[in-house]
Amino acid sequence: MHSPGATLGVMGGGQLGRMFVHAAQQMGYLTVVLDPDAASPAGWVAHHHVQTGYLDEQGLAQLMQRSAAITTEFENVPAAALVTLGAHRPVAPGADAVAICQDRALEKAHFGRCAVPCAPHALIDSEAQVGAADAALLPGILKTARLGYDGKGQARVANRDELVAARRAMGGVGCVLEKRLALAAEISVIVARGADGTMVHLPVQRNLHRDGILAVTTVPAAVDRDTETQAVQSAYRIAESMEYVGVLCVEFFLLTDGSLVANEMAPRPHNSGHYSIDACDVSQFDLQVRTLVGAPLPVPRLHSPAVMLNLPGDLWTRPDGAQIEPDWAAVLALPGVHLHLYGKTQPRRGRKMGHLTVTAASAAAARETALRACGILGIEPF
Repeated sequence: MHSPGATLGVMGGGQLGRMFVHAAQQMGYLTVVLDPDAASPAGWVAHHHVQTGYLDEQGLAQLMQRSAAITTEFENVPAAALVTLGAHRPVAPGADAVAICQDRALEKAHFGRCAVPCAPHALIDSEAQVGAADAALLPGILKTARLGYDGKGQARVANRDELVAARRAMGGVGCVLEKRLALAAEISVIVARGADGTMVHLPVQRNLHRDGILAVTTVPAAVDRDTETQAVQSAYRIAESMEYVGVLCVEFFLLTDGSLVANEMAPRPHNSGHYSIDACDVSQFDLQVRTLVGAPLPVPRLHSPAVMLNLPGDLWTRPDGAQIEPDWAAVLALPGVHLHLYGKTQPRRGRKMGHLTVTAASAAAARETALRACGILGIEPF
């Protein structure tokens, strides 16, 4: 185990890196962030900020020199950089696992190897494959195989003409066409796996997305126990089969017929797990630190039901386009409210500026207070 006082490195300077840095520092570790942005949220709070690109040789060398072990805060860090770092320092998660998560085609193939169902789909790498795609997959959702997140790189397609147009709009890159399914709910499981194979998980989370971006997470998830068990067991198989080390989120669709299918996975802490900072005795970021340094992994305990609300940049803009500051005083006057802002200076529509977690003695009370916060902030109720 790397003892407190060691320096931990993180590739990426966004809000996930910022929250990792906070957790590491709380446990007594020094931190270093590599990110090209001089004003990155994690770079502001880390002990050291290496301001270079993710494939810059000198930057990677600096990160290695300073770090006892290295993690990543987003899945689109070039896997080649993780290979370079992994040749000299412990890196968690490793390059092979991240490479699978970066490519939807590889991801779905991995789900199949793990006997975890996913949506019926086809790979679309050419115009010929567009024409040959099974008509049973329409209406569907076309997603770029790489570099898609938060609703980016995907389009709903009702017929083959729309499929052709959507692929051309995406630049003709490799895509995955998924059949559109009848959804009852979306849930996620966050697993932490140590190098010794020990695995623990956060409570199953129920998620509401709007325009492809997570808007609300509710815990407990209010799904039946069999569904929770199936989701957790599937996430464990997925992590174990990759020999994964670190924190992994697996998102699932619960269909109207009661079946469960895997949607996608993220090789890092996840937006749907942010509530764990305030509602669990061990957060997803604590678990990320522990898996990286080889510390014991206690089973997280949910001590308070919670609702997490994302705070998009839209909240800082009036309908006429004028910039405003949300009424934080009114929000913070509500019971059980925990405000987390990420230090981003430019609010933009759809940009995640922070989150609000509401904890309470019961799920109903947490929901009631969260809805009051929605009313104050102008967030659509759920």
